[in-house]
Amino acid sequence: MGNIGAVVTNLDTQELMTPEDSEKAVQHLKYGGVVAIPTDTLYGLAADVFNTTALNRIFAIKGRPDDLALPVLVNGWNQLNRMAENLPPAAEKLVERFWPGGLTLVVKKAPDVPDRLTAGVATVAVRMPDHEVPITLISGLGGPITGTSANISGSPDLISLVELIDQMGNRVDYVLECGPEPKGTASTVVDITLNTPKLLRKGAIPFDQVLNVWESAQI
Repeated sequence: MGNIGAVVTNLDTQELMTPEDSEKAVQHLKYGGVVAIPTDTLYGLAADVFNTTALNRIFAIKGRPDDLALPVLVNGWNQLNRMAENLPPAAEKLVERFWPGGLTLVVKKAPDVPDRLTAGVATVAVRMPDHEVPITLISGLGGPITGTSANISGSPDLISLVELIDQMGNRVDYVLECGPEPKGTASTVVDITLNTPKLLRKGAIPFDQVLNVWESAQI
């Protein structure tokens, strides 16, 4: 990939993404690139989840341990079904209630989901973000993208565009700055592969709300 470190430098973070911005980002994704983007929760590193070369680049960029899976961003229920198999009946209720938004669901992965994405385990973490940038890129690519945080593994989350460019600008193919800045709170991560939801990480959505929806779906 050429143009390493290219940056869209609209300093007004409320400005909407232009068609030119999205087209450049999507082209990088289609050719195995890694793009730094804002989401509703944190800045993230986006790549095609079915492109193993791109996934390898994310691990290298972040210095991420090989045994840590990469989370996935989707644009709705149909793409969740593409990533998962044997979804529990209550999954649809959780999606209806909390997507788009700050709830990541850990589900059993579909057979064609790359082991590199999931670090070799049988589950995958999936979320639909409430932000125009990732949703637009997912639609342009025609498939899910990675949603791992845009930082070096083990270091603090980046909370400003300046920090993002400073740490990631020379590591990724493209830094896309447009739309609202992230809110700065990570998503809540819940494993729904068991009989009862299991909280894996506290975040934007209170876990008791997730339990309430799950329990109401069992009635």
